[in-house]
Amino acid sequence: MDPHYAWLLWSLLLLAVWAVVYLFLRDRERRKTMLIVSAWTSLLGLTEPLFVPAYWNPPSLFDLAQRTHFDIESLVFSFAIGGIVISLYDWIFKKQDVAIAPMERHDPRHRYHLWALLAAPVIFFALLFVPHLNPIYVAAIAMVTGGLATWYCRPDLKKKMVTSAFLFLALYFLYFLTLIAAYPGYVERVWNLAAISGILVLGVPLEELMFAFSLGFYWSSVYEHMAWRKLHPRGA
Repeated sequence: MDPHYAWLLWSLLLLAVWAVVYLFLRDRERRKTMLIVSAWTSLLGLTEPLFVPAYWNPPSLFDLAQRTHFDIESLVFSFAIGGIVISLYDWIFKKQDVAIAPMERHDPRHRYHLWALLAAPVIFFALLFVPHLNPIYVAAIAMVTGGLATWYCRPDLKKKMVTSAFLFLALYFLYFLTLIAAYPGYVERVWNLAAISGILVLGVPLEELMFAFSLGFYWSSVYEHMAWRKLHPRGA
């Protein structure tokens, strides 16, 4: 297969995983949530210039990544991961969202609601100015810190956050192995291994696994935290 289209095909494969999760969600509200979160997460694809070529430099459709540092594949990829992370736990463990009662919002921990939501983006943009710190580490630190802030403010979400981190890590690892199998040597050609640890786990850059874990930990709680929702067993 032509490695020039690896990033496109790899993004479409993840979109297919997204579609499977979406189709198996029985709750119409969960499907709606998945679509909304995916749409917003797709905007993270616009941060690609921060990562190209500092972290990697993938051949892309119309050579956009090389010419502009933006690419279409990043939007598709971000759309897919957002919906998967937010829905995987609820789908497997059959959870549903219910609104937090107004009285419950007066819990002392909720006074930090806004600060907890702002923690990840504020830390991300602040660390971008740290010299010689690769943006992949900036993203991971910001997401883990944002996740811990959410954990403090919304301890009821900690089980979903931790479980989602490991679930998405496992899924992403298996998914990445398909890229390595289809395109041997692709990682060495495309990732800027000299700028990161250079450690490969069965061919997968350690930073990719770090990204998957931190994303699953943080992003899985974003919707419930922002929308004042909590999880209940389905049908309870």
